[in-house]
Amino acid sequence: MKKNLVVVLVLVATATSVFAIDTNKYEVFSKMNNTSTFNGLVSYLGADYYQAKQLELVFSMTEKKMKSALKVDNEAAAEKAMYFNLGNVKFVLSEEQYKKYLVFINVSVYNKNTDTYIAGL
Repeated sequence: MKKNLVVVLVLVATATSVFAIDTNKYEVFSKMNNTSTFNGLVSYLGADYYQAKQLELVFSMTEKKMKSALKVDNEAAAEKAMYFNLGNVKFVLSEEQYKKYLVFINVSVYNKNTDTYIAGL
């Protein structure tokens, strides 16, 4: 009887997580191509011209992947797009800049207002 209850609970939890993708934590990745957000982030990170161009490309590709994933409510694909972004940004930025970038991402996800955060930088 306990096994049946556990199986039912696992199925309910899995079904709930499949249908309820939390777009708030991925929203920040869609806003990075916004000109004012991008310029503020580049300034905050102290990125040079080459890094800014590389970040622009990464953010553009991330946005496409994220929109595609969220369009079909595929959280696994959204996670993959997020890790794509983080991995490529880590490659482009220095260690110190990448730490600042992670702070930006975390604050933005929990603040849920990227534009306001960037304006305060």
